[in-house]
Amino acid sequence: MKLRTVNVTRYITPLREGGSLPALAEADDDFKYVLKFKGAGHGTKALIAELLGGEIARALGLRLPEIVFANLDEAFGRTEADEEIQDLLQFSQGLNLALHFLSGAITFDPVVTDVDAELASQIVWLDAFITFYFHHSWNNWEHHAKSPFALIKDHVLLPKATLLETVDTAYKALLTEEKIREIVALIPDEWLLWDDNRDSPEDLREVYVQFLLLRKSHSEIFIKEAQNARETLI
Repeated sequence: MKLRTVNVTRYITPLREGGSLPALAEADDDFKYVLKFKGAGHGTKALIAELLGGEIARALGLRLPEIVFANLDEAFGRTEADEEIQDLLQFSQGLNLALHFLSGAITFDPVVTDVDAELASQIVWLDAFITFYFHHSWNNWEHHAKSPFALIKDHVLLPKATLLETVDTAYKALLTEEKIREIVALIPDEWLLWDDNRDSPEDLREVYVQFLLLRKSHSEIFIKEAQNARETLI
């Protein structure tokens, strides 16, 4: 399992919907990408969460655009007039993360778009599973792995998620230890060199593996949380 690496050739425009200042950019393969920068607020940890979450979704059969590593040359962005964006680009030299841009994509509106119970349950399960809050402090990750996801009560698809137990059985069978290790192995070494941690990249990857395995084996905790939250809505 390997991701492609592209070189960013043109910064097109910032996408200010999020707090991390992602951008629309073009790469040397002539495709446009939504680019997430390692120089943004949460640094490489945000990129790790995006990478793992996206590739776990793909392994579970959910449809999403290709994820690539996006290399920023040191000279890139020097002509950018916006000082905030220029600083972001300078602090993001090296490998970043990007997702193929879908020109026809629009913000999801539950009033306009109907999602069936199976897909809603799949997305709710995934969002409850991939909670990587622990890696911002890197303390007591075992406790976080076995915690519910309280914010699931606000999930836009929760009212339609009636098949969580069925999805849980299917998804746990797909997410084997081998598959989880294959996905975690994608994390580049340079994203794991944190100032606040002296563990090696190999050691940190192993914690991610064990976190995901432990969370999967205790999925009944976040499933119950979602089911209880759904009952209060209907």
